Amino acid sequence: MREDGAVIAAVEISPRERDVLELVGARFSNAEIAARLHISVRTVESHVSSLLRKLEVPDRRALAQRAPEPAGADPSHPVTVLPAPLTSFVGRATEQAELTALIKAHREVTAVGPGGVGKTRLALAVAAEAVSEYSDGVWFVDLVPVTDPGMIATAVAGTLGLGEQPGRDMTESVVAALADRHALLVLDNCEQVLDAVALFIERLLAACPRVGVLATSRARLMVPFEQVYPVPPLSLPAGGESDAVALFLERAAAVGRPLDSPRRDQIAAICERLDGMALAIELAAARYHTLGLDGITAALSHPLRMLTGGFRADERHRSVRAALDWSHALLEPADRELLRRVSVFVAPFTAAAAAEIAESEEYLVADGLSRLADQSLLVVTSAPGGTEYRALETIRQYGTEQLTEAGELAAVRALHVQWCLAKAAGLEAVRRDWRAAFDAIADDLRAALAWAAQEPEQRAAAYRLAHSLAELTFTRNLIGESQQRYEQAAQLAPGPEAAASALRQAAAVAGCRMHGDDMYRLYRAAAEAALSAGDTSGAARDLAAIATTSYRFSSKFVRPLPPEESAALIDEARELAGDDTVAQAHVALAEAGQALFVAITAAQGQPGTSVAETIARAERAVEMTRSTVDPLAESAALDVLTGAFSWAGDTFGAANTAKRRIALLSSVPSTPAATHELIEALGEAAEASLGTGDLLAARRWAGQLADHPLLAEVGHRAVSWLLVTDALAGNVDEVLTGSIRFLDAWRRAGEPARSFLGPAMAAVAMVHGLRDDQDARREWLQVLDQLGSSPERTYGYGAVFDAMLLLHHGQLPEAMERTAVEPSQVWKWVTWIWHHWYVALRAEAAVLGGSPDARDRVAEAQGIVAGNPVATAMVERAAALLDGNQEALLATGAAFKAAGCPYQSARTTLLAGGSEFARIVGGRG
Repeated sequence: MREDGAVIAAVEISPRERDVLELVGARFSNAEIAARLHISVRTVESHVSSLLRKLEVPDRRALAQRAPEPAGADPSHPVTVLPAPLTSFVGRATEQAELTALIKAHREVTAVGPGGVGKTRLALAVAAEAVSEYSDGVWFVDLVPVTDPGMIATAVAGTLGLGEQPGRDMTESVVAALADRHALLVLDNCEQVLDAVALFIERLLAACPRVGVLATSRARLMVPFEQVYPVPPLSLPAGGESDAVALFLERAAAVGRPLDSPRRDQIAAICERLDGMALAIELAAARYHTLGLDGITAALSHPLRMLTGGFRADERHRSVRAALDWSHALLEPADRELLRRVSVFVAPFTAAAAAEIAESEEYLVADGLSRLADQSLLVVTSAPGGTEYRALETIRQYGTEQLTEAGELAAVRALHVQWCLAKAAGLEAVRRDWRAAFDAIADDLRAALAWAAQEPEQRAAAYRLAHSLAELTFTRNLIGESQQRYEQAAQLAPGPEAAASALRQAAAVAGCRMHGDDMYRLYRAAAEAALSAGDTSGAARDLAAIATTSYRFSSKFVRPLPPEESAALIDEARELAGDDTVAQAHVALAEAGQALFVAITAAQGQPGTSVAETIARAERAVEMTRSTVDPLAESAALDVLTGAFSWAGDTFGAANTAKRRIALLSSVPSTPAATHELIEALGEAAEASLGTGDLLAARRWAGQLADHPLLAEVGHRAVSWLLVTDALAGNVDEVLTGSIRFLDAWRRAGEPARSFLGPAMAAVAMVHGLRDDQDARREWLQVLDQLGSSPERTYGYGAVFDAMLLLHHGQLPEAMERTAVEPSQVWKWVTWIWHHWYVALRAEAAVLGGSPDARDRVAEAQGIVAGNPVATAMVERAAALLDGNQEALLATGAAFKAAGCPYQSARTTLLAGGSEFARIVGGRG
């Protein structure tokens, strides 16, 4: 139960924080909150972290319990995320009790029954009653629009407000997000993707021990853990009193005058004729005000057209079919046509949309839709964009059959495809609420594509729709689907040249997903398509891209590419390139990556190329790619050059090259390939700026990385360099705030042991050590230990953060021991970011610890760190302390402030005899 509002009122909470808190209480994800409030995900995380501190609660779940209740809400129940029924739920007391007992006793229950029996309404009623039992909510997922088995997890993620985490597919992302949640998923209408639903549920329940599933389906899932509940028709006891009669009475009263009690026997007879099927009874009741009971009885007594096959094998469906048949027969011809035409929509639609499919005037269609709604053949809902209509799945299927019988199916679905293409194109002009606009039509885009892809005459339209959907889903951060759609576009492409282009885009998306093996597969397929088109230059570029990718992004591969295979790819690409300058530039890029790899191998004791040759190859690649006017290829070449400078220990060369890369990418359109480059470039620029002591630039690049929408679901990756920068600068509050997002996202992602996360974990541990919060420090060191040991931790960031903490607490012998290794003995590839920090801290430790070689260490450090404002100020401070020069000592405080390093500025004051230090660091010490 949530806390009383007075408790929250007693704490200073800004209006924006209150907005965030309400949405946290409604179980929205940070990405969903950001979209609703039109702010960045990082801003949401800052508000969440602030609320955690202000309300003194340990985690997000506890924070949700402190959220204020929406007006009129029952404070004893969590906020539900179930669709609001437009009509009351009648009867079913026994069934509701039985199904409720089953979901309490079993983790997966399937409510099974024919269409129209009332499975969905029963499941919704049971779910609504169960809300208080699940601390993390009850979530309803309508699978009617899902025809592709691979889209089940996407539908669930959409309901939960989740995005895909790079490095995981959507199912893995959903499972990770729900791993520690206590929630109930209601999966409605599973029958059309039955096998895939069974696999999804199996993975979900295996990894999420506190998640339960209530599924509705026309057939059971056929899995061992399934508990099946057959949903019976509404009760039909003798004497005229039953749930079926009660439903008829209520629905009839809603469209006309109440019925007299003496006529209940006649109503009971109608309900028996309809086998107690809820949908059939509702359709009959909707006709009461025009036909009366006698007219309904007469209609049901006449022989009706019956179809064979399909659902007709189920006797219960005869009653639903009969009700649909006579209800349809009573419609005016124009309304019959309208009903069958709008059956192509799988999502709610407007009168304007229906008018395009009906090829009629909107005002005429609006009247027709109103009449269909009056007959319970359509459901009317109010949406932000106006009135919307929706057909229940059984009625939609009936309408599709009518289209087939009328010989109109292909023509109407072709109109639907054209409508979808126009809507997709129109999204480019939408700025505000783009996400909502896309979500409103996404299911129709997918359904139209699924049909068009199977129709030879629609192949061109299907290709355009697949390509458009690929672009839209990438923008929507559904990157797994984006890759799938680009691959689908390649299959539908009008020729191998277009197929190659789509496959290259798919490879770029795979890079954003951190799926290196998919990048390999897709670039290889692109090369084959290019060769089929006679484009040897394109094939050369694709093969070179595989080799380049294997060197630049080796950590993204499950199966790292052997060096000999990469070398063979480069040889093949070189042969295919011929005298084409663009292809030659891409080959040069691959060769530069190869040279860097060989150089690094040489540093590990293997024969390799020289430093000068490695840098020369990278610079040649930069020049050649620049001449081709391909900014993304040039960016990749600059990345290799940055790596070469880094390996050579040229910190400033690496930083300058990284900045050139950012400037180059700043004006490039946001394609998948450009996004992949930009994310990598921002991280590299932040690292390089840290290496040169440019903390302001490092924070700027790290902040842009943290705000990137593609990283919204992977906060640990997004904020890692921001945490490092703030820790080195001494922005304690920002570290404490960001670390909450980092740890929560890292755990939701399955605690990946990614080595690049080590500096952030060590940085947070150091900040807790500065504050003398030993419990928190131990927790973060335990997290860091999960990454294992590495040379970078031993000699790089680990030595830097350990030395800062030891000096902070005056543990001078320990600080001298931690920095005892000569800088020249440390592999520069590991320590290039940390090199200047290490030698500056080493000099300070020697001076404060009274080392006999302190002056030599200071002199050595002055030569190494020249040009680094923070490291230079640290070394000059050490020299001033050694010489007893108070004026020079105080001057370093101003230098630290100018460089954006309040911690070291405060430390200067402390070393000069001041007391500002405790205020800056805070904490328990």
